[in-house]
Amino acid sequence: MQNTRTLWLFCMLVIFISCGPSRQSAYSPLNKKSPEVLQEDIALLQKILEANHPSLYWYTPKDSMDLYFKQARESITDSLNEIQFKNHLALLIAKIRCGHTTVRFSKDYRKEASKFQFPAFPLSIKTWGDSMVVLGGSFAQKAVSKRGTIITSINGKTNKEILDSIFPYISIDGYANNYRSQLVSNQFGAWYKTIFGLDSQYIVKYIDSTGAAAVDTLRNFNPGLRPGRRPLPDSLIRTFARPSRKQIRAANKFNQRSLQIDTSINTAYLRITSFSAKGLRKFFKQSFKTIQEKKIPHLVIDLRENGGGQIINSIRLTEYLAKRPFKVADSVVAISRKFEYSEYIKQSWLYWFPMNFSAHKMDDGKIHYRRYETKQYEPNNHLRFDGDIYIVQGGLSFSAATMFAGNLKGQSNVTIVGEESGGGFYGNSAVHLPTIVLPNTGLQISLPMYRIVLDGQRPKGAGIVPDLPIGPSSEAIRKGQDLKLLQIRKMIQASNKPN
Repeated sequence: MQNTRTLWLFCMLVIFISCGPSRQSAYSPLNKKSPEVLQEDIALLQKILEANHPSLYWYTPKDSMDLYFKQARESITDSLNEIQFKNHLALLIAKIRCGHTTVRFSKDYRKEASKFQFPAFPLSIKTWGDSMVVLGGSFAQKAVSKRGTIITSINGKTNKEILDSIFPYISIDGYANNYRSQLVSNQFGAWYKTIFGLDSQYIVKYIDSTGAAAVDTLRNFNPGLRPGRRPLPDSLIRTFARPSRKQIRAANKFNQRSLQIDTSINTAYLRITSFSAKGLRKFFKQSFKTIQEKKIPHLVIDLRENGGGQIINSIRLTEYLAKRPFKVADSVVAISRKFEYSEYIKQSWLYWFPMNFSAHKMDDGKIHYRRYETKQYEPNNHLRFDGDIYIVQGGLSFSAATMFAGNLKGQSNVTIVGEESGGGFYGNSAVHLPTIVLPNTGLQISLPMYRIVLDGQRPKGAGIVPDLPIGPSSEAIRKGQDLKLLQIRKMIQASNKPN
C-alpha cells in the first residue's frame, strides 16, 4: 500500500512538472474563449450569488437582476478575450450596487502582466463631477502636463462622455457615486486603457494658464524609455544604500498610520490609511496617551485613503472618542452558512468554521452574527479624548472607515469634513469576503457573506454626507494646497483666540 501510494505521488509530480510550463506558456490575455464557455461562467456565477450573496437584491429587485444576468449571457454572441469578458462581467456585477462585490483578473493574467512594462496613458488626472484636472504628465515639456491644467476633452470625447463610459464598470455601495470619482482619480490611465484601449496618440483639449482654450497632442508613455533624453553619465547618478528591513517596515508603518503634533495650533493629526494594519491597537493606545500627556485640545483624523479593514480596529478607535456606549449594527445577517458551490470558492472551509461556530440561525431563518448586533461597547474612560474632533473623509473612505465615521456623526464635538464617503452610511455587505474563481476563465469575484445594517436611523443609499463639505478645485491642485486641512486649521485658530 505504501509503495503504491509513493508511486502514485511520483507519477502525479511528473505529470504536474511536465504539464506546468506548457500551460503557462499557452496563456495569453488576448486568447479568446467561445460564447458557450463564457455563458457557462455567467450562469454559474448567478447560482453562486443566489446561494450566498446576502444583498443581491438589496438595491436591485430580483426580477431586474434576473433580466441583467439573462441579457449578459445572451449578449455574448462572439468569442471574447479575458479583458473583454472582465469588462462584460464588471458591468453586470455593478448592477448589484455592492462595493464589496468586484471582479478581478485571473491569476494567470496577473502573473503574465507582471512580466512586462506596458505603454501607459501619458497623464495623471484628478476627476470630480464632470471635471478633469491634470496632476502630472509623462512629458513635462508639454504645456498640458502642467499640474492644475483643466482638461475639456480627449480624442473628441468630452469629460462627461469619458467618465460616463467608465463609471458603470465600478461597483459602489448603493448610490455613493463619489467612490467612482476617487477610484478613477487614483488610476485614471489604467481605467482609460481598460475601457477605451490605448490609442497611438491623444488630442487633448484644455484650458491654459491664461484661461484660453488650447490643444496638444500626446503619445503613450513607454516606461522603459526616457523620452527625448540621453542616459545620465555615471558621475551624475547618486547611489544610495539599500534600506534595511527595519527601515522598510518603519516606512510601511508610517504610511499606514501616523501621529503628528502641530504645536503652533496645539492639534494632533492622526492619519490612518487602513484598519487592517498590524499593531493598530497598540498605536491607538500610545497615540491617545501622548495626546493626553501633552493636553492637546484638537484632533484631526484623516481617513481619506482608508478603504476599511478589520471592524474590531475601527471599534477600538471609536472607544477613545465616543461619549457614550455604542453598538455596531442593528443586524448582521447571512442567508446561508453552507457553500453549495464550494469547489469554486477559494478556501471556503476557512469561512465555514466561523460561520458555523460564531453565528446563529434565528427565527427568521437567517444566520446572525449576534456579537455586533447586541454588544454595547464602552468608551475608554481612561484615555478618552473629549476635545474637538475633525474627521476628514472622501470617496475612498470605505467599509470600516465609514462605519467608524458613522458611529461618531452627530456627536457634539465631532465635525466631519470633506466629501461624501464611498462606503454606505446605511450599511454594507462584508465581514467575510471569500473569492469566487470561475472555472472557464479564472476571473475572480469577491463574495461578501454578511449584510450589515448599521446602528441607528440612517438614510439608505448614499454615503456619509459631511457636516462641512469641501471639494477639490483646479486652483488648489495647481498650488498644491489641501483645502480641507487648511479650512480645519482656520477653524481651530479661530477657536483658540480669546473671547
